[in-house]
Amino acid sequence: MRRPLPSSLMLHLALALCALVVIAPIVWTVGAAFRTQISLLMGHMTFTPIWNNFNEVLWSKTSDFLLNYRNSIIVGVASTVLCVVVATLAAFSLNRLNWPGWVVHIFLAWTMIFHMIPPVALASAWFAMARTVGLENTFTGLILAHATLNLPIAIWLMAVFIREVPKELEEAAIMDGASTPRVLWHVVLPLITPGLAATSILTFISSWNEFAVALTMTMKQTATVPVAIAKFAQDYEIQYTQMAASAALAMLPALIVLLIAQRYIVSGLTQGAVK
Repeated sequence: MRRPLPSSLMLHLALALCALVVIAPIVWTVGAAFRTQISLLMGHMTFTPIWNNFNEVLWSKTSDFLLNYRNSIIVGVASTVLCVVVATLAAFSLNRLNWPGWVVHIFLAWTMIFHMIPPVALASAWFAMARTVGLENTFTGLILAHATLNLPIAIWLMAVFIREVPKELEEAAIMDGASTPRVLWHVVLPLITPGLAATSILTFISSWNEFAVALTMTMKQTATVPVAIAKFAQDYEIQYTQMAASAALAMLPALIVLLIAQRYIVSGLTQGAVK
């Protein structure tokens, strides 16, 4: 009679399968970036790697990908800073400034409802509002839109981190004469650094990958990377290999940020889970 597999082995097999499901499309995309269009469409299993797709994407006279890359970095960094600052102030206010319980619950419920609305449903209305105030096809309009999209989840995350800061530390600082801004800056923020890092990284990645609003609110000069990748799907041809090369390049910022700040993400997202 066969002995059943150990539960730990089953767990590891299940995790390996989940990892394979996640990694396989990434490996296929990166591999397609080094292939010719004919080799990819014919489904050849073996191929000779080439660099032409990256040359076309980066250095072709008809390509604006480097400009799009710069635009995404500007929008991602600026919207992340704005979103995290507002979310931190909002979370501190909700947890420390003695708001009535019903106000806090209604506010957090509304942020959750807003977060569940598809961005594409808001894009047309935001474009009309931006055009009214002269912010269409500008970085400012897109930065405000991305910060608004990511603000609900940022508020929820920062509220959890701030809630775990002992109130006794803040009360001691207040008794020593510290004002509320000084308490926030010198007492609270140093204690929630992992949470700030985790929230910032998740917000940046969300902004970097956002497509629907960026497509609606930008034109050639301000288009971001996801919009640039979509342009490889043309009316009579889909440039699969160049699209794959663009996607591979688009992974780099998020991958670098995740590798550098991995320990902050883990500690930040688990902060408060164990007291």
